Amino acid sequence: MTVEASRGVLDNAVWSALAGPHAHLAERFGRAARYPDDVYAYAALADPTDPEAWADLHTLVGPGTTVKIKPVEEAPPGWEVVGGGVGVQFVDTGLRAEPDPEAVRLGSYDVPEMLDLVARTEPGPFRKRTVEMGAYLGIRHRGRLIAMAGERLRLPGWTEISAVCTDPGHRGRGLATRLVRAVAAGIRDRGDTPFLHAAPGNATAIRLYESIGFTERLRTRTLLVRSPGTTANAGLL
Repeated sequence: MTVEASRGVLDNAVWSALAGPHAHLAERFGRAARYPDDVYAYAALADPTDPEAWADLHTLVGPGTTVKIKPVEEAPPGWEVVGGGVGVQFVDTGLRAEPDPEAVRLGSYDVPEMLDLVARTEPGPFRKRTVEMGAYLGIRHRGRLIAMAGERLRLPGWTEISAVCTDPGHRGRGLATRLVRAVAAGIRDRGDTPFLHAAPGNATAIRLYESIGFTERLRTRTLLVRSPGTTANAGLL
């Protein structure tokens, strides 16, 4: 597979994950799939421009259901757009990946602490079963979790680094950089390339990622949509 062909799976990253390495987590019907809400509250379509894929999504989620989906520019008739946003996708083009001696593997027993750290730092979507998506590493100070980062979307040849966060009282020590490099080391060890996403308004995160070897690749739109209110509407999609 060429580099460009490999990068093509990044264009529709959620679908590439759900139809590939994360198929065991997928709830799927035809050309539509989604993660369980307590894992990662996103859905995806094999082709966001295909009306049949939207009909499959309606069957999957049911009538009157609100769902996040990306990358999508617009929803077909019958679907109500109730919100949305834009994300910036970065790929590794020069990151120095290396293990960190202080980083410890986090698991399901650490979820309450992880959720508490996420609530205080707001790094992006993280739910009680998100830890099942991949390896998560953390750094503790006097037994308390003060920083973490881990793997979210996993697709053929690529793994997303996500939930990068540091307790406000411990920032400025390079903990986020150390953890990104440590998570990337594990990703590289199995032959994948790291990538990640950031909100376009998060200048601090973007500066960090660019300074350590990530390059912006594209910007993707997320829509929060509500499915048609009755099952009879599905045939109109």
